[in-house]
Amino acid sequence: MESFRIFIVEDDPLYGEMLKHHLSLNPDNEVHLYKTGSDCIKNLYKTPSLISLDYSLPDMSGLEVMRQVKKENSEIPVVIVSGQEDVSTAVALLREGAYDYFVKDDDVKDRLWNIIKKIRENLQLKSEISYLKDEIGRKYEFRNVIKGTSPAIKQIFSLIEKAIKTNITVSITGETGTGKELVAKAIHYNSNRAKKPFVAVNVSAIPRELIESEMFGHEKGSFTGAITRKLGKFEQAQNGTLFLDEIGEMDVHMQSKLLRVIQERELTRVGGNDTIKIDVRLIVATNRNLAEEVQKGNFREDLYYRLLGLPIELPPLRFRGNDIIILAKFFVDDFCNENKLPKLSITESAQQKLMQYPFPGNVRELKAVMELAAVLTDIDQIDDQHISFNSTNASSNFLLEENTLEEYNTKIIRYYLDKHNKNVVLVAKKLDIGKSTIYRMMKENKL
Repeated sequence: MESFRIFIVEDDPLYGEMLKHHLSLNPDNEVHLYKTGSDCIKNLYKTPSLISLDYSLPDMSGLEVMRQVKKENSEIPVVIVSGQEDVSTAVALLREGAYDYFVKDDDVKDRLWNIIKKIRENLQLKSEISYLKDEIGRKYEFRNVIKGTSPAIKQIFSLIEKAIKTNITVSITGETGTGKELVAKAIHYNSNRAKKPFVAVNVSAIPRELIESEMFGHEKGSFTGAITRKLGKFEQAQNGTLFLDEIGEMDVHMQSKLLRVIQERELTRVGGNDTIKIDVRLIVATNRNLAEEVQKGNFREDLYYRLLGLPIELPPLRFRGNDIIILAKFFVDDFCNENKLPKLSITESAQQKLMQYPFPGNVRELKAVMELAAVLTDIDQIDDQHISFNSTNASSNFLLEENTLEEYNTKIIRYYLDKHNKNVVLVAKKLDIGKSTIYRMMKENKL
């Protein structure tokens, strides 16, 4: 275990030696004793894990020493030990950043033991968190996660490399299932913000009346049900990355508030008065054409240009050629490893069947298809008979079917209702039809 370095700053030699002896009983503790504040400050380069500081020193007060310590390294915990109990002094020192304050008595040794134990546990926890974040960073090394060798995906690699070098806003577009969130995570975990939070928000999943509170937070009592203060997504992502998926679904009223926050780099919680500075990198994604939404009046033009930043358009899987096979093999291997199954190969006939399918659900659909195939096969390979596409998907071989116009309309509406969890309002907006049309078709059992 790494040594825990303790500074004892105490002008009473007997008391100081007593504390040093007691804390040195643990061989993991490296204890240094100093009689003056200046001696302590001169040795801060040793980076102590904890400082036990006498409040009354011959050369300066404990407060002055603590201020110098915090100036050098604000992370060092400082415990003030005083010969007298003074509540106002204790409160003032705690406000200045003291870790704890207590009076010299027989309990000091035990209290220091407990503090050391707590600080050690916190350091261990921080170390574990740092390690896990490093592991996540390696996991999202984009050339390991985003599979493919096609010219289309190589262009995406090039854009990701440009994105991770700066804090420019990134706007990711592409069909559903092309991997927009995966690209967003790859950018974050390979950037200089990798050890800070990555917060993902699906804008379309938040009810309109709650979205301001979800994004910017609220104060206690600001509305019915606000029983405590809540930090919004922007504050949760402080110094990290905020990923706003389905940004095209945000209503115009909320768009104006988002624009102000982006421009001013500050926000005010719902029901609050304090202005909170924010440092957040934005990555947004949509499967809509925002330029067209601007023309229709559904999306603010000024916000559009604020969010455009570095545009990355993800190609549909059907345009990526042999990447389909590369991804299929990857998904099968990953599924077998995760479920402790024997390794499976993919036959030529199965590969041909995959290459002939348009994959309207893109990479997400391919992953589901291959995992199902791995479950269906009873041999050591996946054959074409194990490849099963979702026949309920209205986009599958859609134009090859001979249907009436009404039948096509019904299939399109059914597809969108399934895709968006029967959200009639959202589907009507996406298809530019009246809600009453959908409700009428439901009443007539056409849906």
